[in-house]
Amino acid sequence: MPAAGPSSEPIIPTVPLTAEMRDSLRAIVGEKGLIEDEHGKQPFVTDWRGLLVGRAGAVVRPGNTEEVAKVVRLCHEHRVAIVPQGGNTGLMGGATPWPAHTGIVLSLGRMNRVLDVDATGYTMTVEAGCVLQALQETASRHDRFLPLSLGAQGSCMIGGNLSTNAGGVQVLRYGNARNLVLGLEVVLPNGEVWDGLRALKKDNTGYDLKQLLIGSEGTLGIITAAALRLLPRADTRAVVLAAVDSSEQALQLYSLLFARCGARLQAYEFFTGECLDLVLAHAENVQAPFSERHPAYVLLEIADTASEEVLNALLEAVIGDALEQGLCRDAAVSASLAQLQGLWRLREEISEAQRADGLHLKHDVSLPIESIPAFMTSMQARLQARHPGIRPFIFGHFGDGNLHYNLSRPLGADPKWALGEGKAVSDEVMEEVTRYIGSISAEHGIGQLKRDAFLTLKDPLELRLMRAIKQVFDPSGIMNPGKLL
Repeated sequence: MPAAGPSSEPIIPTVPLTAEMRDSLRAIVGEKGLIEDEHGKQPFVTDWRGLLVGRAGAVVRPGNTEEVAKVVRLCHEHRVAIVPQGGNTGLMGGATPWPAHTGIVLSLGRMNRVLDVDATGYTMTVEAGCVLQALQETASRHDRFLPLSLGAQGSCMIGGNLSTNAGGVQVLRYGNARNLVLGLEVVLPNGEVWDGLRALKKDNTGYDLKQLLIGSEGTLGIITAAALRLLPRADTRAVVLAAVDSSEQALQLYSLLFARCGARLQAYEFFTGECLDLVLAHAENVQAPFSERHPAYVLLEIADTASEEVLNALLEAVIGDALEQGLCRDAAVSASLAQLQGLWRLREEISEAQRADGLHLKHDVSLPIESIPAFMTSMQARLQARHPGIRPFIFGHFGDGNLHYNLSRPLGADPKWALGEGKAVSDEVMEEVTRYIGSISAEHGIGQLKRDAFLTLKDPLELRLMRAIKQVFDPSGIMNPGKLL
């Protein structure tokens, strides 16, 4: 369930596709690149959860950058709106057209070639339609590592990852998607192609334009290719699941681990006992990790290029100190790859378990890490005072301050409770996040579903600057209209 639906549709260009334009599009991308029947368009105009359904005059699937440029140029000349789309796995409706949309969805899925792998320079140049997992596997075959890792990596595409500045489980060590980008190729809203596809570690020649495009959710142009930074493979891995009393104790444990393990600490995930209860109830082939239930859990992973003996010795010493200092109640350490994967499943199955439980209000928020315990306490008190019995299911990338603060109906309430109460509850969550100088979107973006809150809570000066940038890139307003701004 999204955090809150948009209160009203924005004003977007509604120039329909004429027969002449359809012929022109067909001439550019061919019959296989143009989808016009309603059944064929349906997967492209519906978000992956089936919550949002829009419209499109056609779905256009170009096969290369030249075709993208020709399509965009044609739409620019006729003021036809464009919704760029990668794997369509986003959670905020950023790649889903509005119901009033009469223009095109431009899908990058056919542009899926790896253009170059430079193992010596640790770079990879790829087209925007490459599936993330395929890129991870390509890097691995060259004995290199692409550290972007998401739950949707088997279907999401790198162009969409970059347009939303995707996060994932390894941001703590490697940063967001933008930290992995060396250069971009972008088709601008007038059809011009900006060739910034330089695989340079250093380029101090003025404004870093690629960073404007990363995270812009397709509102400034269409990313068609990217030069990505690779790293050495860290094949020696170990995972620990630690039971903790509270988020405050999780914070103290994090401080110890980060001080002792440094860059080896590549994931630090947190989830409450309620989340584990859901997983044990709904997921198959999972087992309770400890003999007794605990209030919360931390799943941490350390990895290195060093030997397994060195890593295990470090881990044994750190976890031993944590237990001795009372920073966790219990700990389970992976002794094999199967155990490592089993511990990760307890965290990774939470979203599917929530889906099985029914509609949940989902909030992807970011906070200063030291404020997480205070936020969780004050937020819970505020919600229980105004919405008695509401059930929180909280998990996320604790090490980088990202919480998925999800809420479900009180026991015995109507299963559709979230549909009626959602906006009021979500407004309170986002107000509280703002009070702690946090962000209402850590990694999912704004899209359609957080647009109203974004325009209400964002600093007016920042909004004014963003609108000015949008005007420079896209004065006609045809590029993914009604998203973000």
